[in-house]
Amino acid sequence: MEATVSYEKYADIRDRHGVRDIQVARDTGIAKSCISGWKHGSTHPKMDKLLKLAIYFGCKIEDFLKD
Repeated sequence: MEATVSYEKYADIRDRHGVRDIQVARDTGIAKSCISGWKHGSTHPKMDKLLKLAIYFGCKIEDFLKD
């Protein structure tokens, strides 16, 4: 079974930290186009990117997954 990442959960975590996608991209090295692809549902983040986000925000990878 494959887990599905929720852009909405990512956006909620991002907003609670008071940053924008462009800042997340700069700070993590994840391309802004990748984040935009997640937002529009055309792509899904790979595990390495989820790990970078979890470290950046100080949370667990599971926090980005749909219920």
